[in-house]
Amino acid sequence: MQHERKAAVRGVFYPKDCSKIKTYFQKFRDFMDRKKQNISLSKVAPRAIIVPHAGYVYSGFTANIAYTMLANSGAKRVVVIGPSHHYYFEGISGSYFEEYETPCGNIEIDSDYLITLAKNFKIGFEPKAHMKEHSTEVQMPFIKEYLPNAKVVALVYGKISSSKLSEIITYILEDANNAVVISSDLSHFYTQEQAKKLDSICLDAIQSLSSQRLDQGCEACGILGIKATILSSHTLKLQSQLLDYRTSFDYSGDKSRVVGYASVVLY
Repeated sequence: MQHERKAAVRGVFYPKDCSKIKTYFQKFRDFMDRKKQNISLSKVAPRAIIVPHAGYVYSGFTANIAYTMLANSGAKRVVVIGPSHHYYFEGISGSYFEEYETPCGNIEIDSDYLITLAKNFKIGFEPKAHMKEHSTEVQMPFIKEYLPNAKVVALVYGKISSSKLSEIITYILEDANNAVVISSDLSHFYTQEQAKKLDSICLDAIQSLSSQRLDQGCEACGILGIKATILSSHTLKLQSQLLDYRTSFDYSGDKSRVVGYASVVLY
């Protein structure tokens, strides 16, 4: 087992310095306060969240709303599940490292729990799937901020069925000490108008917890993780609530090629 999963997109997707990350988080919270956003859900203790994984300037505010609520969960272990963007493989790969590097200090990886998962679900290790993967990495500074005492496990999936992934998610969430983070952006590089139409399919599916609706045009890059979570929500009798939706247009001002972002809480 390798000692440390080095931060690969530090200084690219998020600031390389802890103080600057802390500034981001405070600005996100200040903006939430000004908008008086999600006050009705402020006491919800989520079991899982769905959050984006773009650069913080684009999607950090959206993700931050979900993490402020995940802090209420008191989870001792957070399992982050994201798609592989850089390496094709079949199955699912676990973070077989001892620690996960973040600018604000390393997070302990719960190796014992990962080994338990691996034995039950044949989770292997594809080093290339983890080395540069941002879908899981960008979540770690949030976890360090909002659940500083939690251990983590990162699962990166390649070609896998949503039903198989759902079995893993259900197993994880049957332990009250666990929380799950599902990492996914929505549509990519459509016009603002087109993106909103496509993303509305994803959002409708998530809010109605309909995996069939996802197949009617949702183009989320982490659609397998979303679908698996919806399947698990039926087994575990979870509810879902959309927290925030926006596109990269909100930051860039460019309507010609946007990426969609949403955050959702399941409780």
